[in-house]
Amino acid sequence: MSNKIRTTNGVNINVEDIGAGKPIVFIHGWPVNHKMFEYQFTELPKHGYRCIGIDLWGFGDSDKPWDGYNYNSMADDVKAVLDTLNLQNVALVGFSMGGGEIARYFGKHGSKGIKKAVFIGAVPPFLLKTQDNPEGVGQDVFDGIQKAISTDRYAFFTEFFKNFFNTDTLMGKKVSEETVQACWNLAATSSAKASYDCVPTWHEDFRKDLSRIDVPTLVIHGDADRIVPLSASAEKTAKLVKGAKLVVISGGPHCITWTHADEVNSALVNFLKS
Repeated sequence: MSNKIRTTNGVNINVEDIGAGKPIVFIHGWPVNHKMFEYQFTELPKHGYRCIGIDLWGFGDSDKPWDGYNYNSMADDVKAVLDTLNLQNVALVGFSMGGGEIARYFGKHGSKGIKKAVFIGAVPPFLLKTQDNPEGVGQDVFDGIQKAISTDRYAFFTEFFKNFFNTDTLMGKKVSEETVQACWNLAATSSAKASYDCVPTWHEDFRKDLSRIDVPTLVIHGDADRIVPLSASAEKTAKLVKGAKLVVISGGPHCITWTHADEVNSALVNFLKS
């Protein structure tokens, strides 16, 4: 069942709500939408979970405003969904950019009503290369991405999804041409403005936000992730969040929710039931 929820920012966001039981709120990454969690939404309800997928502003079937593409607004959107649906004891699951949204949620709204947190291929704690973060990614990389998007974002998406799935090594084994095309199609429905404006959010500093997480936390990441390097993200997040558990998927690219769905789902179920 799909719903439109109007947030405190006056934006209507699309929410898919399926299954029954303990609630899990899924937050997707750039440049797709909640449909990227297809293999989670078809498996986790079998284990007694209610899966709730949010389309971020500018993506999927949510409104596509001109501006407001920042983590404070996104965190408020999550709060609006939880409040509108009257959700309690929620597990928050964020992929890539969606992991930053979860971090900011804790930083801004705290952990009331939140039972667990899961980061999958996520951008926290801080992706930008600086003097105190030498493992990060250079600013020139992000600038280059924005330039490519403004020039021809559809062509950029084609190249992006090659590394999203590591198609040179996994095509025909862990991912099909049809899946890559389906994800390209999801990206093509996104707002051109959102596609461009979200890029700088990827290297926001979430270190203080992570320090506020006081619920059991799982971090899942592929060791062959070419979009968000393991050493610059998951390994650090697992150290910054007290008691966090790190699960590294061998050979996993960025979109492990698809290519390594069985391993991701198993890790999720084991963590959620623990």
